[in-house]
Formats: sequence, C-alpha cells, structure tokens
Amino acid sequence: MLQTLSKFLLYKCMGWKKDVRFKLPKKAIICLAPHTSNWDFLIGQLYAEAEGLRGNFLMKKEWFIGPLGILFRKLGGIPVYRDKHTSMTDRLAEMAKEVDKFQLCITPEGTRSLNSNWKMGFYYIAEKANLPIFLYGLDYERKLIACTKFINPSGDIDTDMQDIKSYFKDFKGKYPELFTVGERSEERFSR
Repeated sequence: MLQTLSKFLLYKCMGWKKDVRFKLPKKAIICLAPHTSNWDFLIGQLYAEAEGLRGNFLMKKEWFIGPLGILFRKLGGIPVYRDKHTSMTDRLAEMAKEVDKFQLCITPEGTRSLNSNWKMGFYYIAEKANLPIFLYGLDYERKLIACTKFINPSGDIDTDMQDIKSYFKDFKGKYPELFTVGERSEERFSR
C-alpha cells in the first residue's frame, strides 16, 4: 500500500518521471546529485518506496535526534560524525564485503551549499569493496530522476571523477545556483 501511495504521490501528483535503465545489483553505491535542498531527500525516499528499493543513506549526525533519529534510522539512515577521526569509508567498505545486500546512497557534494570540492568517500568505498557506482540525477527543471550510467572504479580517481561529474553537469537541482561540478570539469566541457 505504501508503495502504491508513493507512486501516486511522486509520479501522478508531483509529476516526476524516471529514466532508469539499470536494475540495481544487491551491492552498489548510488551517487545522487545535485543535492541543493532538503526536498531531495523527500523525492529520493518517495522514489525508493515507489520502486521497492531498500538501501541506506548517509546524513549528518545532527538530524539523528529524538523522534527524527528513530525515523531516519528506520528509513536506512547512517549518521555521519564529522568531528571524529575514524575512517568511515573503511568501515562501510568492510560492511559491504560482509553483508549479502549493500546499497548505499551518497550525495557527493556532502552539503546542500555550493561546493566544487566533492567528497570522495563514495568512490573509495566502491573501490575498496569492488562495487559499481550508479549515477542517479535529480532534475527539477524536467522533473526527472535518471540513471543512465554506472561506472566500476578503475583506480584512476581523477579520470573517474571527471566522468562522474560530466554525467551530472546538465542536471538542474531545486536551487541550480547551489550546484557545480567544479571549475576543472566545467572547463573541460566547454571545449
């Protein structure tokens, strides 16, 4: 019933469409961008419920207080403690190797603010655990959720990150002025 309601809300009431060309394997990293608004979380959760996906996501620890913390954990949230000096990427990569199913959604910007220096943790988790990275874009202008590409980390992070950023360069977040793929990527694509 919740799946039917989510489909109705996302696709009928809100008018979103999808162009998702791959079925997620049991183990994968989902790289989701742009992330410019808290609405991204709602759209992502509606999409996951509508499509029957059950994965995890990273979110800063400040959201995991009281009833919200209970809700976010139930939805698959994993709190990120930025002030601790622990290797979350190593822990998550080990977890991915040990469990039967591991689908982790990460927003590479790491913030809803403008940030050209994307976080690389999702890449390192994928590389260490030998997981594919599925590129999911949210485009508010077209009301489109798209995943038309995935990559397997090659070990050449600079080249792979350029490919990843190039995929997202034309997606429009809810607040497009808060999204960038970075100067190097933008220069590369203007040629």
